[in-house]
Amino acid sequence: ITSQSLLSCDLLICEPMRGEAPERGVLSAAGIRSTFLDFFRQKHGHLLVPSSPVRPRGDPSLLFVNAGMNQFKPIFLGTVDPRSDMASYRRVVNSQKCVRAGGKHNDLEDVGRDVYHHTFFEMLGNWSFGDYFKEEACLMAWSLLTEHYGIPADRLYVSYFAGDAASGLTADEDTRQIWLDIGVPPSRLLPFGLKENFWEMGDSGPCGPCTEIHYDHVGGRDAASLVNADSPDVVEIWNLVFMQYNREVDNSLRLLPQFSVDTGMGLERLVSVLQGKRSNYDTDLFTPLIHDIHQRSRVGPYSGRMGAADHGKVDMAYRVVSDHIRTLSVCIADGVHPGIALDSQSVLQAPQGALASLVPTVVHTLGNVYPELHREADRIMDVINENEDHFLSSLQQGSRLIHRTLNKMDYKHGVFPASVAWSLHRDLGFPLDLVDLILEEKGVQVDPQELDRLIAENHKVASGEQSGERSQVMLDILSLAELQRLAVPHTDDGLKYQYRLDQDRYIFPACRATVLALYDGQALVSEVTEGQRCGVILDQTCFYSEQGGQSHDCGYFTRDGQQDVPFPVEDVVLAGGYVVHQVTTADSLKTGDQVQLHLDQVHRLSCMVKHTATHILNFALRTVLGPSVQQRGSHVSADRLRFDFSVKRSLSISQLQQVEKCVNDIVSANQIVHSQELPLQRARSIRGLRTVDEVYPDPVRVVSVAVPVSELLDDNTDRETSVELCCGTHLLQTGAIEDLVIVSERQMVKGISRIIAVTGQDKNGRKDLVVDSVETDSLSVRTS
Repeated sequence: ITSQSLLSCDLLICEPMRGEAPERGVLSAAGIRSTFLDFFRQKHGHLLVPSSPVRPRGDPSLLFVNAGMNQFKPIFLGTVDPRSDMASYRRVVNSQKCVRAGGKHNDLEDVGRDVYHHTFFEMLGNWSFGDYFKEEACLMAWSLLTEHYGIPADRLYVSYFAGDAASGLTADEDTRQIWLDIGVPPSRLLPFGLKENFWEMGDSGPCGPCTEIHYDHVGGRDAASLVNADSPDVVEIWNLVFMQYNREVDNSLRLLPQFSVDTGMGLERLVSVLQGKRSNYDTDLFTPLIHDIHQRSRVGPYSGRMGAADHGKVDMAYRVVSDHIRTLSVCIADGVHPGIALDSQSVLQAPQGALASLVPTVVHTLGNVYPELHREADRIMDVINENEDHFLSSLQQGSRLIHRTLNKMDYKHGVFPASVAWSLHRDLGFPLDLVDLILEEKGVQVDPQELDRLIAENHKVASGEQSGERSQVMLDILSLAELQRLAVPHTDDGLKYQYRLDQDRYIFPACRATVLALYDGQALVSEVTEGQRCGVILDQTCFYSEQGGQSHDCGYFTRDGQQDVPFPVEDVVLAGGYVVHQVTTADSLKTGDQVQLHLDQVHRLSCMVKHTATHILNFALRTVLGPSVQQRGSHVSADRLRFDFSVKRSLSISQLQQVEKCVNDIVSANQIVHSQELPLQRARSIRGLRTVDEVYPDPVRVVSVAVPVSELLDDNTDRETSVELCCGTHLLQTGAIEDLVIVSERQMVKGISRIIAVTGQDKNGRKDLVVDSVETDSLSVRTS
């Protein structure tokens, strides 16, 4: 997505469109978005950064991207790759697609019941990473709202952090004075505590006070008492967060070495303000959808009724469906498949297929700023229709189970068992909000604490977390800043690629290194004692750190003069250009010590085999199924590979056999695997290049099978081949894979399949990898 396409997505004044449009002279939603981006880009020198997909990038703590800051977490945490474009960001602006339909931030239960919460929304944000701070952020925000958007200042109220004695935090008087200097009256400048005006990324990490701007829809009165009171008439529109502290694991606060600004303003709420509407659903972001829903339903037109006045909950259904179709479209385009709400049929009496028929309207309203919606429109409709078919077949079964459970319950407590609700959702795809709606009519609710526990437990399993897994000793932002202050050079890990073939045997280089820094889990130290768990940073390493879906290397190192005392390497992670070897020390270790690294060569070679096989599998799937196949995730370990990809339905036995044959033909040909480091922009020009949603370093490594990268660059070949951007370690020839066997393939959700495969000798006796046949739509198994 380019700056030009993002900024010129529509005329500033809304063009005529289906449904109700803004009055003449009123800014359209597209114009409001463009004005925001243009204000910061052109007037204040911000770099325009595209929205990231709503699928989180390597962040198992999130179900969805739920805030504009998610894609910038590596900057806030100090872990950003110094070779990436992101490392150069100082002030940026964007409109981020956000989904809040599960996890810690979940607006699902509020959608439809009010007129300003959504499961999908756009977060407008401007960011400063060590550049400007409080004064400039407040001045720019006030100028944009009052001068460029023309919002009357007497409709605005501002909150700031009042301090918290228990935390030892004083009031944010700096921000209060800035607002007074700008001209905000003291009566409209309101102090609030930690809950409202202190923002934290998580239990630990960067955090700081925030100041929020609220809008009074009514005006002409003193509405100070309604700020932060859940009033639909006085709503927060912009939050300015000032990152200046780091929350330590012991709950204490330390000043960050670099202060930053993180702001977020919901486009939907801003549009309702500027278009003079009390409801987001009355703006041009929703009216075309609501118009089209009415055309497909057998009920009266939308009238905006709420609560008891909304007989039969018809207007609520309009709001739910118009919200959810936007969420579904955006999520499916990004490879995430949430559940479907069927209010369109159960309440609005729309025919089957009506939900998918709304997708072109979503594309019309959002596609110019998020072009992936145009590209994926047909697939989105197919997935929604398939989900609808599946859901309708399970709807009756789920409803019967709910009512059977209700009949067995003791209604005195009014609590429905969370295990039943979760089973309906997990096994039948029954939306949890629909369970709530059915129960609400009976005056019953699901046990919320138990349901949260089940969801969190499932999320841990899905993200690969193990309950007994040892936590990583990760460098925090203050320790990373201290390494930079001390001018500790980034780790040279180039040796991980410097291996060669000698008569079909891989030779890996020896590596002798110096201990540059030690991290004890809280701070940098000069020495660690025997039995202490710590992170070790060396001047160079031959170990591969966990990244790009490939497991880290295993092995150990020994200290000079003490070769009989091994220091087993338990984990290898990359943070801010430093490779951190995590060990539990077998003896004392101090900075300046010389160590010899001993790589587990069998483990490394197994990972190389699986990673090269993964690339070939990706190519084979496209060859058999067509170019629409997109990688949605992968993981490579020593014993197996996992590959997730977009496909309409589970593969047939015949298709799986064709994929296996395509892979094994390339393996049998013992083709050469080429790799070359290139400038990122030049690498992206290669025809047929496959990439995933990652922040790539610059320069970047290109891995190609059979065809030299130089030929692909010169476009001197018509050969179709596997070529990807990849930082992983690979074979030098494909023959070492020996054989690839797909041991399971199943659809994780509609439209996303997962393949588990083994290679070579690993294929013998791997029946334990085969998933239960109830969960598997098609399966290919070969054990010898």
